[in-house]
Amino acid sequence: MNEYWEIYMKQLEGAAASVLANVGLALEDNEFKATYPIVGFVKVALKNPKENGLIDESEEDELSFLEDKLEASMIKFRIGKYAGRIITQGSVTFLYYLQFTYNWQDFLEYALAEFEDFEISAGFQDDSEWNFYHNLLYPNVDEWQIINNHKVCEKLKESGDDLQTPRAIEHRVVFDVSVPKEFIEAIQNEGFRVMEQEDKSVKFYRKDKPFYYDIDAVTLTLIALSKEHGGMYDGWECSVVKAS
Repeated sequence: MNEYWEIYMKQLEGAAASVLANVGLALEDNEFKATYPIVGFVKVALKNPKENGLIDESEEDELSFLEDKLEASMIKFRIGKYAGRIITQGSVTFLYYLQFTYNWQDFLEYALAEFEDFEISAGFQDDSEWNFYHNLLYPNVDEWQIINNHKVCEKLKESGDDLQTPRAIEHRVVFDVSVPKEFIEAIQNEGFRVMEQEDKSVKFYRKDKPFYYDIDAVTLTLIALSKEHGGMYDGWECSVVKAS
């Protein structure tokens, strides 16, 4: 099984949600997914959530221990694979893909015996199309961009960048056909300047801060503009500006 995990933030039903997803499962073939056609969930109410419904650091260790016990139980009873978790609106939901459910109750009792002071609910349902995985856990195009943005931000920080100093940030968009002049006009209207234009791609820049939420806003705007004109946003780069 492919193990490749990502954690990111999104909005679910108008509320902040922290999602941990085994995105490596998307690389598995149809035979693998057909072997695990049932989605199971374990929902744990937080005792002391933050105002935004996310987990408070005072509960992180205990919830991490609970998560480990669930994983150990899943391995012991060999009924499925851990797909990810969602923290939102004062609860944590762990999601699994199961090949059978006859010992689901044994799995729960073994994993949760030490956690009687938590309010916990659990269940399962058929999901042969893996809709819960693709619609709730797996990042969409915008969410992948945010994940990648923050990885670049972390690398800049490791190099001593304060992320707060505006500098020229270069972007690239590619097309299946020639770059539409309407796209060039659209990015120019947003204050970008073209650096290099080839037949099916264009590089352009604007002075911005590469701070997490600032660069998220910029790139999501460019993804929308690219899609509107038949193109695909292909990322950004900038120089390191060290904190003084």
